[in-house]
Amino acid sequence: MTGIWNMTEDTHHDAVRRTHFLEAAHEEMVKFERKENEFRKRDREERAAELRLPLGEIKVH
Repeated sequence: MTGIWNMTEDTHHDAVRRTHFLEAAHEEMVKFERKENEFRKRDREERAAELRLPLGEIKVH
């Protein structure tokens, strides 16, 4: 019976580790996407300023 118990325990441990890893990866992806969106927004604003485009009148997604 100890062999079955250890396999179940190992499987549970692996699932918990995988869940923690996926949560951490998701958090990092969210951080990256947020930074990327901020970068793109600043880049658009800088290019608009250089070209003297009125960003307020242009709808940017």
